[in-house]
Amino acid sequence: MTTNSNPLLETQEVTIKFGGLTAVNNLSIEVNKGEIVALIGPNGAGKTTAFNIITGVYAPTKGKVIYDGKDITGLKPDQITRMGVARTFQNIRLFKKLSVWENIMIACHLRLQSNFAGAALRFPKYRAEEKRMREKVHRLIEEFGLSRYQDDQASSLPYGVQRRLEIARALATEPKLLLLDEPAAGMNPKETEELTHFIREIKDKYDLTVLLIEHHMDLVMEISQRIYVLDFGETIAKGTAEEVQNDPKVIEAYLGVEEGA
Repeated sequence: MTTNSNPLLETQEVTIKFGGLTAVNNLSIEVNKGEIVALIGPNGAGKTTAFNIITGVYAPTKGKVIYDGKDITGLKPDQITRMGVARTFQNIRLFKKLSVWENIMIACHLRLQSNFAGAALRFPKYRAEEKRMREKVHRLIEEFGLSRYQDDQASSLPYGVQRRLEIARALATEPKLLLLDEPAAGMNPKETEELTHFIREIKDKYDLTVLLIEHHMDLVMEISQRIYVLDFGETIAKGTAEEVQNDPKVIEAYLGVEEGA
């Protein structure tokens, strides 16, 4: 198992309660720079809640989230994004009435240095930044195979293309850490296989670290260097794909089969 004294992302005994329900309990994970790590578990296990804590949507009841050596617990989502954390969602969240170009351009504005006055009056600094943003959008559209769709509304795109656009938009914020929430949801086996190669490709090309939630086990087992398994908000197993596959607690959680039954 990979170990690192300075992981890029670490959650330290993170717990969150909603009323009397404990959605995540003492979650402690580490994601090292350059890894692809998966967070898996049955429906309702707390996976997306964990993502929401990491990205600042929820503040934990207790515990800490450490990113790149800094305590980001309780920061707002936009602050965390500016620090280099981007995510996609299980239910795709694009600006549906905007074009592919506009969706990516909006994300680029996160890195804009000019203030409102500079943008409104189109000072030279803003014009130079705008030129760089347009070049970045064009490059992402080319690299993600979106050229033929660049003027189309996001809502009109095929499902798999919408997924690519969502990931391209996330990368426009220039992240170090990319959180993918069920990127293969709704995809057929061929599309899932293509996505597996695509994730590896962008990880290497953009020097990314990836934390992944996914129900497609073939994708998870093929792509992940390490896996954490949640059930009812608690970590029941962690390790390599082989270690997790053969863990009796994991088999019970997924299949409802008790050890020795």
